[in-house]
Amino acid sequence: MDVIGLKNCDGTRRALRALTDAGIEHRFRDIRENPLSREEVSALLRDLGEAAINRRSTTWRGLDEAARTGDAADLILAHPTLMKRPVIFSGGRYGPGWGDGLQALLLGKGG
Repeated sequence: MDVIGLKNCDGTRRALRALTDAGIEHRFRDIRENPLSREEVSALLRDLGEAAINRRSTTWRGLDEAARTGDAADLILAHPTLMKRPVIFSGGRYGPGWGDGLQALLLGKGG
């Protein structure tokens, strides 16, 4: 399982801590240090659609309208921090964020 995010992101840190505490083997990938490839971004968008883009981020708010309406893959490749974080990659699929549903699935908790 791969946890993809930013090392200084609170949600990413919560996910990493929860997985470690649950004894679930995982790897962490910081998207600033090791951005996703075009193929990975395409798969991310296939699995998550528009939910892959964090429209509440500082990066999003800093974009002009033309950039915001551009191709989603190009946008994430140019601005990796626009990706909603963390993203969990497991079983050949991407899962969004660290919400209750994903926590329940991965950690076997109700939520």
